[in-house]
Formats: sequence, C-alpha cells, structure tokens
Amino acid sequence: MIYLDHSATTPLCEGARQAMAEAMTCFGNPSSLHIEGLRAQKLLEQARRQVMQGLGGHAERQGELFFTSCGTEATSLALFGTAYAKKRREACRIITTDSEHPSVSQALARLSEDGFEIVRIPTRGGALDMAALDAALDKPVLLASMMMVNNETGARYDVEEAFRRIKAKYPEAVTHCDAVQGFLKTPFTPMTLGADLITLSGHKVHAPKGVGALYVSKKILTAKRLVPFLVGGGQERGMRSGTENVIGIAGFGGAVAELSPRIKEELAAMESLRSEGERRVRDMGIAVNTPVCHAPHILHITLPHIKSETMLHFLSSEGLCVSSGSACSSHASHPSDALLAFGLSAHEADCSLRISLGRENTPSDIDALCRGLQAGLDRLVRIKR
Repeated sequence: MIYLDHSATTPLCEGARQAMAEAMTCFGNPSSLHIEGLRAQKLLEQARRQVMQGLGGHAERQGELFFTSCGTEATSLALFGTAYAKKRREACRIITTDSEHPSVSQALARLSEDGFEIVRIPTRGGALDMAALDAALDKPVLLASMMMVNNETGARYDVEEAFRRIKAKYPEAVTHCDAVQGFLKTPFTPMTLGADLITLSGHKVHAPKGVGALYVSKKILTAKRLVPFLVGGGQERGMRSGTENVIGIAGFGGAVAELSPRIKEELAAMESLRSEGERRVRDMGIAVNTPVCHAPHILHITLPHIKSETMLHFLSSEGLCVSSGSACSSHASHPSDALLAFGLSAHEADCSLRISLGRENTPSDIDALCRGLQAGLDRLVRIKR
C-alpha cells in the first residue's frame, strides 16, 4: 500500500507510540491529588509544553494551550466561546472565508441563525480577496475566523495580512485561525500569525485521533473574551470540562517533539515530491489546480472527464490511497464549497483528486502514483459534460 492521503489522517510516529506506551502505565485521573493522579497530571503538562514548543516563538509566554477531543471541538470552543463571551454585543459581525472547513462553516451557520452577521471573503484561485476584506471592515468586527491552509486545494492563505488589517481598524476584534493543515507544515508562530486563537489537531501530525488543542492568547484570557463551550468538572483550567485523554494527549506531545527538530528537512522533501508529481501529471494531460501560494504537502488535480470516485476506487485497487476531497465531507452529495470557491465548475469538482504527502513518502511513491493514474486514464470510461 502507498498512502497519499495525509490530509485526512497520518500514521502514528515512533515518538507518539513511545509517549502513549508510557502513559498507558499511568491510570490516574489528572484531577486526583494522590500520587497516581499527580503522575498523570505531569504527563499532561509535559505534552502541553511539547505542543507549545512546536508552535515556536515563545508561545508559552504569550498564551495557553487547552486540550480538546479533536480540532472540531477546539474550533467550536473558539467560535461559540467568543460569540457568547458577553451578553451585550457592540459588534455582531463575523468575518470568514468562502472555503472554510465544515467545522467552521457549519458553526458559523448556527451563529447566523442566532443573529450574528457572517461575511465571507472570496478565495478564488486560492488567494484571499483583500479588497473584499477591506470593504467588510465598514462595520465593527467581533470575530474573524480564517483557515491557514485549505484542506482540499492546499492553498496557503495570507491570514497574517488579513488579521493585520482587521486589528489595525478594530483592535478588539478576536482573530481565530484553523491551523490544522498548517501546523508543522508551514512556518508560523502565534505572534507572526496575529491570531488570538489557533486550532490544532493531533492526528494530522502523526499523533493519535481523538485529541486536539486550542491555543489562546493571554490577552483574550485576561479580558475574559472566551467562555467555556463544555462545562462540568472544570478541567483544563475551567476552559474545557471533561476528564482528559491522557494517553492521546501524551501521544500528541510525543509526535510534536519528534517532528519539530527535523521539520525543515522533511518539508523540503515533501515540496520536492509535490513539484515532481505536479510536473509529471501535467505531462499526462491532467489539470493541476495550483493555488497562488501552496502548502508543501497537498497536490490537487482535475481529471479529464473521469469522476473522482471512479478513479479513487481504481487507484485503491492498485494499492494507492488518495482522496476525492475532505474526509469530513466525503459523503456529501453536493460539490465541495472549497473547490467551487477556488473557481472550479461543479463538473470539474466532481472529477478532482487530492494527493497529500507525508514524511514517509519517497520518489518511488510518485512513480507508482503516475503509473496508476496513467492506467486509469487508459482504462476508465470518460463521462460527458
């Protein structure tokens, strides 16, 4: 099997396995005050430091990290926690993009039903429309939520400039970035990003599924501009109640600790593979949807009138794992909003594949992918427009 679907999930790395194996020997509840509970709490705090160090830029001095069950929950805490932080709302406008992950777009749809005004900035070609953003700043902004790297096209949005413009006009606006596909894939720190809140997910960086995190700046915490989304026992400093998943969290920390020191070399290798793959599929007559600025691990292509699902199953039979889009919306019956926002037609979106690379991929994997694609082009029936 050749795995080329790392944007959906990643295999566990050795650092995560070792950290989880150690955590499995500790059954204590981190909230307990006896020796076994304190041991669990120590593992929890070690992982928190490791993930914060992965964010870089002395992130631990500028904010705090709260563990959640996944990236989606972290995003819900960011969005709902900000929207309902105060009963009185001097501003109710929320700025986002037209190509967000469902964890953002559906949460904002719920807030829209509750009376919040949602303004979506176009991202045609994989670039934020800064003119549209400037126009959206004609009224006070409560919150801006923009993803760093699009999980389908691989577009790397200039959220730094967007957040700078928003903060310049409305310093009290809260900025949130879904960095799930960007963490350990593209350089940033909370300071350079200009984000008050940052969503992370463990299983996208070779940690286990079932653990995510939300970075929160100390300014937001001090001003109490974020309220808990889950309430109960007061775990995670009262910001996320519920007994912590110590084993998963330990794996998250272990993965980040292993990946961080070698990230530049691994990303350079991924970019090299991506570039080679892009060149070769173009030579095969396959369209490549290259954003204005892209992350090093995602290659998005549109097949010549072959449905993506048909090619996906063919490649799977050849031992190649790719995706037709986001795993979180793989059962949707309508074209991807992100692909339509990028500029693809519904037909093109229905004929597109996402190839997402990981640290274990090699040039021979690109060879196998290209052989599989060519075999599919030769054998599969093409559909009419």
